[in-house]
Amino acid sequence: MRAMTHIPLAVSLLRRGVDGLDDAMLLMMAGRRRLVAGLAAAKRRAGLPVRDPAREDQVLARGHGLARRLGLPPGLARSQLELLIADACRLQDPESGGTMTASVSPSPLRWFPPPRRWAPLLRLVPAPWQRQALEQAVGHLLARPIGAGDLDFMQGRRLGIEVSDLGLAWVLELDGTRLRAVDAQSDASVRGSATDLLLLASRLEDADTLFFQRRLEVTGDTELGLTARNLLDRLPWESVPLGVRILLNRGARAARAAREAWQGDPA
Repeated sequence: MRAMTHIPLAVSLLRRGVDGLDDAMLLMMAGRRRLVAGLAAAKRRAGLPVRDPAREDQVLARGHGLARRLGLPPGLARSQLELLIADACRLQDPESGGTMTASVSPSPLRWFPPPRRWAPLLRLVPAPWQRQALEQAVGHLLARPIGAGDLDFMQGRRLGIEVSDLGLAWVLELDGTRLRAVDAQSDASVRGSATDLLLLASRLEDADTLFFQRRLEVTGDTELGLTARNLLDRLPWESVPLGVRILLNRGARAARAAREAWQGDPA
């Protein structure tokens, strides 16, 4: 039996990074194939041929230029692009044995993977990075209420946030005048999909509607969870920095439109 070899921590971390990039490439390939399926439908409506040699040469030339700027071997870039072009041709030509989808949603948002497809990739992001990003986002959103003492009810208590379709969960506690993400058990948790939590944070849908329709749920200390929910309802929207408001609004609208496009998609 072959003896087990100790793998240094640096090697393990670098391998995780490579695996994450591999996953990201596969996700991008899935998105590309959906775009190609939509392109095939548009070509049929316009009466255009499947293959466009001039367009293929343009793609290869652009890839060659980018590879040179990035320091990639030109042969590697060309071979990968040729594989993608060949796959696109098979996908668009029913006689070539491709697996082109019979019907394509008119919304381009359907061509991108839904949140559950991103979950394995997001779980590769180290927990400290996740907590730091969450602290910064919540700090911007609730800076004024925290300064005014509206969140004092959270002193010594912990509130969890669970994003069900992404498989992510965090716990927040108030440390003086700062909300911190901690590695501890929550007293109460608010659970919902990424889209519904975005809709709540952006004020595009009110908390009562989301909870009544059971798109958001509170577990644990119900009083703590409902107090936090009521605070979000009373939060003066104009007190949130303009840039954050615009980002939340656009992100929530895009997420809602994408979910509507994905409805009925068996994938």
